[in-house]
Parts: sequence; C-alpha cells; structure tokens
Amino acid sequence: MISDEIGIDLLRTYVAVCRQGSLSRVAAQTGRAQSALSMQMRRLERLVDRQLFQRTGRGVVPTAEGELFLGYAARILALSDEAVARLGQREISGGVTIGLAEEVATSALPAALGRLHRAYPDIRLDVVVEHSVALGRLWSEDGLDILIGPTSTMAADALVTWNVQLHWVTAQDQMPDEGRPLDLVAFTAPCLWRRRMIDALAAIGREHRVTFTSQSVTALQSAIENGLGIGLLPPDAIRVGAMRVLKTSAGVPGPLTVQYGLYARDRRTPVIDAAVEVLLETLPTTPGT
Repeated sequence: MISDEIGIDLLRTYVAVCRQGSLSRVAAQTGRAQSALSMQMRRLERLVDRQLFQRTGRGVVPTAEGELFLGYAARILALSDEAVARLGQREISGGVTIGLAEEVATSALPAALGRLHRAYPDIRLDVVVEHSVALGRLWSEDGLDILIGPTSTMAADALVTWNVQLHWVTAQDQMPDEGRPLDLVAFTAPCLWRRRMIDALAAIGREHRVTFTSQSVTALQSAIENGLGIGLLPPDAIRVGAMRVLKTSAGVPGPLTVQYGLYARDRRTPVIDAAVEVLLETLPTTPGT
C-alpha cells in the first residue's frame, strides 16, 4: 500500500528530478539546497519501499521501478493541476499562436503546453515549431503572440530567461579519432546551435565536417546513436545507454550555454495573459531581463 505521507509537492519534486536527471539542476531552479532534495528523494524511496534512482556519472536516472512510479506520479500531478485549474478557472476562450524553437520543442515545453491545455481547454493553441531565425522573422511580422526561443536572435526584451547547457555527445561505443576531422551531426542551417558548434571547434583549431543535418531533434539523436557523428544536445535529450558525453580530453570544446527566453506581445488579450501565466509556472526560468 502506498503511504498517505506522499504529498503532491514530493511527487512534483520527484518528477522534476527524473526529467532533469540532476538533483543539482532542480535545486538551482527551485532555490533549495541539493542536500535537502537528496533527503526528500531518499524519504520517498523509503515510503514506497523501492529503489527509484540509480546514480550515473552525469547525475541520476530512474530505475525500472522508478520509471513505473514516474508514470503514476505524472498522472497524479496532471489530475491535481487540472482540478485546481478548473476550480479557479476564468471563462476564457479564443486562440493564441505560440512559436517554439525546434531545438527545445521536444524537452520541457510539451509538458508546459499540456498543462496550459488542461487549465484552459477552451483556448485554441496554434503552435509553430521552427528554427530560431524563422521564428524571429515571424515575430517581427506580428505572426506570433508568444515566442520561446534564444535571446540572441531577438531584439525584444524577454519576460523571463533560462540557460540551456549543451554537451558534446557521441554513440556509446565510439571515440573520436584525433587524426581525422570530426564528423558532426547538426541542425540544418541557419541554426544557433550549429553556428555555436562550428565557432567553438574553430576556436580550438579542431578540423571538422558536417556529415548529417536535419530539422528534427529525434533524427539527430538517432544519427548520433548510430555513429554518424558527434552532436550538441541538452541533458534531457541525451539517451543514457546509447550515448555518452565527451570531455575536453577527447578533443572537443567544453559544454556550451545558450540562453532562451519567453516573449509576449505588449498588447495582450486575456487569452495571451492566461497562456503566459501557465508557461511562467512551468518553464525552468530564472528572473527576466
């Protein structure tokens, strides 16, 4: 029997740690001590009488039983959020157009949009997933109400910002040959990550060639896993067991950091305000610019 001592806050912390793969990252985002989070997770394991995590060189990943529990925890949280939203819901309907940068559209953002849909089921979401340059052009043409993308491509001020750390990764069973140019897996140009990748390699004088390009994160993950080259990925896109992170000793630069922001029009409708409110509660943000 599951203990009634397992509260919503404990489940929310557990889900965050599983999705981020790092106690330190969740601690930094929530402003809490890592030791306190670690004690919480050990307490949860005692309450369910199961080992939920296993430690890796890069953080933590759920065990098989942890993944099973994660599914139930996510469902409980979704129902809780929906109940709270419906009870306090204002009658809001209409459409909102949200632009998402392709490179981060498959990580934390679907969860944020799912929460928005549950909170305001009468809001019609028109989501545009594009590369950053195209999103910046749409924004300048008033084609978007809300935009989530890199701050370096935007002239406007973000409501909030957060950093995405990118790691150099390769297939689990591969190691770069120092005598040959690096084979790169990258987004199709124009792309901020691709430009940062090439600039960083040029800065250390490392020869390289782009061997695989795609607009899809999933396609890049598959290419890396199957040994087509080295790529840049955020922690939540690195598949444990199929990929590994390269250190500078392998002849690659250190991790790169890209800042992202949430943007909204100055003149906002109640629908846009509602969308911004939910997104601000869900995204891994730090204080705005």
